[in-house]
Amino acid sequence: MKQTRLLKILAAVCAVGLGTALAQETTTTTSTNPVTGTTTESTVTSTGTIAAYTPDSDYITFRTTTDTAPVKYYYTKSTTILDPEGNTVTWSAIRPDLPATVYYVREGDRMIVRKIVLTKPAAVYEKKETTTTTGKP
Repeated sequence: MKQTRLLKILAAVCAVGLGTALAQETTTTTSTNPVTGTTTESTVTSTGTIAAYTPDSDYITFRTTTDTAPVKYYYTKSTTILDPEGNTVTWSAIRPDLPATVYYVREGDRMIVRKIVLTKPAAVYEKKETTTTTGKP
């Protein structure tokens, strides 16, 4: 009985960890500074949906999967927003529940967004219903 419960908990933890690992990809860029030596900056990519954006704030909340809590990603004046075709767009294009890929670097306990690439939302099918009434002339 206890072993079954422990296996279920372990399977749930592994599933959450695997989902997070699949949603993130790390790309490392190394540049050499002649004064201080080698500096390494790691850019992390997360794919998911924008949970919330308030124009007067300095962050967006982003969710990698529907069953995870949203996380704050801080942006700066140099943060670039691109549409699905790669064209630069304004912050007015950001909407909740919009699929996107966020490129960020970790500075301390904050995630600073360098680039947001918006992706096309899933197809939405609109169901139109028409009613025809016939009457006697």
